[in-house]
Amino acid sequence: MARPRIKDVARHAGVSEKTVSNVINDYAHVSDRTRTVVRASIEQLGYRVNLAGRHLRKGRTGIIALVVPELDIPYFAELARHVIREAEKCSLTVLIHQSGADRAHELAALAGFGSTFVDGIILSPLALTADDLRNRAGFPPTVLLGELLEEGADHVAIDNERAAREATRHLISLGRRTVLAVGGIDAPGLGTAEARTRGYRAALAEAGIAHDPAALVPVDSFRMPAGARAVARVLRDGVRFDALLCLNDQLALGALRTLYEHGVRVPEDVAVIGFDDVEGGRFSVPTLSTVAPDKAAVAKVAVQLLRRRIEEATDPDGAEPDSTNPDGGDPEGARDGADPDAGRDGVVDGAGPGVQSPQDRIVAHRLVLRESTEGHEGR
Repeated sequence: MARPRIKDVARHAGVSEKTVSNVINDYAHVSDRTRTVVRASIEQLGYRVNLAGRHLRKGRTGIIALVVPELDIPYFAELARHVIREAEKCSLTVLIHQSGADRAHELAALAGFGSTFVDGIILSPLALTADDLRNRAGFPPTVLLGELLEEGADHVAIDNERAAREATRHLISLGRRTVLAVGGIDAPGLGTAEARTRGYRAALAEAGIAHDPAALVPVDSFRMPAGARAVARVLRDGVRFDALLCLNDQLALGALRTLYEHGVRVPEDVAVIGFDDVEGGRFSVPTLSTVAPDKAAVAKVAVQLLRRRIEEATDPDGAEPDSTNPDGGDPEGARDGADPDAGRDGVVDGAGPGVQSPQDRIVAHRLVLRESTEGHEGR
């Protein structure tokens, strides 16, 4: 029996071949009823998309790259899982690359690794500057994760300054007055650590607590051993404190170990809160309070933005409206809450696929309170 083709699906569903193509490509301009009918025909006929052929016809490879600083940092490993899951929904394959937070490696990724085998890049940069993002003509479409560099590419992040302010406010609300920021950086800049430090200092100022530069505890990395060493150092130096804001969960988990080894009770003597809500924090003793970014939303918005930019680059006209639904129906992205045109308040701002200016997307975060601040499982 001959392999069913797209025209067979169209004939079976009673729609045009273009409508079938729009359903397969998950374009918005298809009514729910038509989408259901077409998908039922695809399933009944056993139609399978020739992904390689489809990508090649559009001048694409169907491969995107996810570039992160370190693969063995749990936050990036969890994020990668979400990105892969979202890319699969779009029939995209993800190539994962570790940059080591090295500028040369990040620049190579930004340039598409000197090849044309990736259609686009999702990049979490630590070493790039705003100047690096200018004059990118001829480079693959790129979406940045983390703190916003001044210009040059689409960007997805949480509001790190606000999140740190909320976490510090919570510690202060518990009656803690000497809060140290492990990993804090007292310097201007657009990085994640700088943003979280600004939020920490803002919360102290709101509470009328004078900022002590010695309350910023430097680290040489954002891994557990660095957190353990940093807290051991302040204990050895006789620094008095009753709370720790750790700029990621790895630092916080290392801090918990050192506090335990020195007989410091958590949270009775010192309350501890981290960032990222990695799995290890849910199983530590005590369990770790943390700022939880919506990693699934970060991945979804990043993939959607990148897919849009790839389509702009290779198919600027986009999909044709479905003739069976001239009004377009409800765009799927507007219903699922993770549309790339949703701004800080989650409302679609109306920007269409033809918009060329970089898009800044802020996704949700929440404060997860556990035993390291509450003494029992919180909300």
